[in-house]
Amino acid sequence: MAERLADTPSVRDAVLGAARAAREARRDAASGEAVAGDAGGGVGGVVGDAGEAPSSSAMTHSWVFTGAPGSGRSQAALAFAAALECTGEEPGCGRCRECRAVLEGAHTDVVRVVPQALSIGVDYVRETIIAGAHRLPTVSPWRVVIIEDADRLSASAADALLKTVEEPPSRTVIVFCAPSTDPQDFSTTLRSRCRHVYVPSPSVAEITRLLVEEEGATEHDARLAAQASMRHIGRARRLVTTPSMQQRRAAVLNLAELIRHGDQAFQAMYALVKAMEKEATEAFAEEDAAERERLERSLGAGGRGKGAQKAARGVAGMVKELEKAQRMRTTRRRRDLLDLALVDLAGLYRDALLLAVGATVEPVHPDFSGLAGELARGVGERGLVQCLDAIAVCRRHISENVQFSIATDGLVGRLRQAYGV
Repeated sequence: MAERLADTPSVRDAVLGAARAAREARRDAASGEAVAGDAGGGVGGVVGDAGEAPSSSAMTHSWVFTGAPGSGRSQAALAFAAALECTGEEPGCGRCRECRAVLEGAHTDVVRVVPQALSIGVDYVRETIIAGAHRLPTVSPWRVVIIEDADRLSASAADALLKTVEEPPSRTVIVFCAPSTDPQDFSTTLRSRCRHVYVPSPSVAEITRLLVEEEGATEHDARLAAQASMRHIGRARRLVTTPSMQQRRAAVLNLAELIRHGDQAFQAMYALVKAMEKEATEAFAEEDAAERERLERSLGAGGRGKGAQKAARGVAGMVKELEKAQRMRTTRRRRDLLDLALVDLAGLYRDALLLAVGATVEPVHPDFSGLAGELARGVGERGLVQCLDAIAVCRRHISENVQFSIATDGLVGRLRQAYGV
């Protein structure tokens, strides 16, 4: 784990120090040296006051890992889980069976909650997360529940989790992953009961190294992906491995050149949005169909005989609920794809603005430096700031469920105004 977290020494020290403290406390408890129990429900003095600034070796049952999208906060949480479950001489050896199982997503006592819908609702929290947190570990010292994208917790869902976070089971560790501790991203009440670890975005050099070593990318392609993804590890991987994503990025950035050409810009934006909607639907069509088939089969759909008609009515209701959940997931995928496209476009205007003001800063899209230079000369500082504002407005509209076509048409119109055409 130390090697995996080498680029973020503060995170490495926090999680490995906590894992060591947890192991020592359990060892002391087993030998009868520890004081039994504590107000936090922890094991033999492992838990400190989450409201105080903990030392680098402090251990607690409730954590929140924050960082920009793609910073690796979920990977840091997974490394922490591996260190807790590790059976090697030092926690987080990365070689023992427990560490490997956690990192491969195959450990029975490590639960990852990866939301696919627009939000995490209270029913899901009660039936899945809380129920899972209260189960005893089966093969390891700890049951670790990692909740990714915790900013999607609804207010009622966060409230439902409060008691579990305040008084966690003695052998359960809960790790939330969120963009920040801002009240808009993560519940203030939950935050006050968790230890906070900030995960900075990895450096361009570190992402380049990972892509070269793990994906076989060339040094040039790996560095370009690291910069173009704004140091988002997942996106950088997809940029070097998925040609369709490379093509979509180019199409998005070329929109900036079409803005001056009236209907061409509107047509190109319309085609881009439709392509992303199609991709979001078709990419998971087979998976959704298989999920529905499994549900119907498990409920005995298609059966005959006494009671079959009544059972069929029950099946129809549950299938309808599943289809609703699938539609919500599809909406989330469409929204995420469009938002990423807008972030790419904002990166290009940011590059142009920095050129316009004479700043010597690394560009986000170095392969589009020629277009950025044209925008710097032709649109100017004031217009480029307006372009960035227009993209921010469009992203807000999308988050507020404005139809994609209306939001993006409005964006093209605002960009044309900023260009002065």
